[in-house]
Amino acid sequence: MHKLAGRLLIAAAALLAPTVFGQVSARAGKAAISAPAKYTPPKTPWGEPDLQGIFTSDDSWGVPFERPKQFGTRTTLTEQELAERAKRIDDTLTDVVEEGNRPATGLGGGPRQAGVDGAPVPSHWGEFARRASHQTSLIVNPPDGRLPALTEEAQQRLSAQRALRAKRPDSWLDRSLYDRCITRGVAGSALPVIYGNGSQIVQGPGWVAIRYEMVHEARLIPLDGRSHAPAAQRSYMGDARGHWEGNTLVVETTNFLGHTTSISVNGSTGPPASDELKLVERFTRVAPDAIQYSMTVSDPKTYAAPWTVSYPITQEPGYQLFEYACHEGNYAMHNLLSAARAEDHSDSK
Repeated sequence: MHKLAGRLLIAAAALLAPTVFGQVSARAGKAAISAPAKYTPPKTPWGEPDLQGIFTSDDSWGVPFERPKQFGTRTTLTEQELAERAKRIDDTLTDVVEEGNRPATGLGGGPRQAGVDGAPVPSHWGEFARRASHQTSLIVNPPDGRLPALTEEAQQRLSAQRALRAKRPDSWLDRSLYDRCITRGVAGSALPVIYGNGSQIVQGPGWVAIRYEMVHEARLIPLDGRSHAPAAQRSYMGDARGHWEGNTLVVETTNFLGHTTSISVNGSTGPPASDELKLVERFTRVAPDAIQYSMTVSDPKTYAAPWTVSYPITQEPGYQLFEYACHEGNYAMHNLLSAARAEDHSDSK
């Protein structure tokens, strides 16, 4: 069973699910009851706030990453705008999930080509929102919900990246780590996309582990106050250190490999981050089935100022983490490079 079959059960169960912080039920079309102003989360046996469980960012899929300019500094939709978003979600749940019709557009939002899925994954892998979010954008700071200006160095990195992807590939190194099924980085694993939006949080004394459905990345986060690893020790997912601020888990991650992934959806659509990237994430349980998540990005070699995304991750009845199958990407890389060499051979004649 993959996502679509599971969704048939989930969509029905969603009608009975409790309301979620900051969102409305697409089916009911009524405003959700906000979470208590001061929700007190349960505690683990060793006394820390309990964040454990399987969560999904599906209900934020479809919320713009950057705020459309017509909204200005307005962070939430009007009731009419919210109703329109809820209707789109309801139509999708009915047409695609329950009736099994293929989307009229590709999962990436563009037009679907006749006879094929206009997306890098088949439509039955797709994940769909159940409730309409009030948010006008995932970015909540700066106040206009837009990315800060890029530095000159970052613009050069982005131009070089685009030039590589526009030309005939000479090797696998000309493609992104996303294309090569290696990693999408922290942001690419966490931000809502067309599929693979699940994550699992597991806690133990002095540790928190986060497992992502996307690429099956896993992070082990110590909470004992230890220093970050030496600067020479770097990785795609960085070096994470956590601590508690009241009921909020704060995770600071540094020591990233520079010029590999971007801080964007899929970890590949923006300028490659630099080796000075620092992420500060916050996890606050705001309801029995919801955590408010935020991530502040600081990278002085890439952005003129720090910026923050924030959105809820929720528990959904019947939701599971499924296998991340990227064999398609492996075959695609072989086919892409062999086709390019065939073209090279043809051009040389």
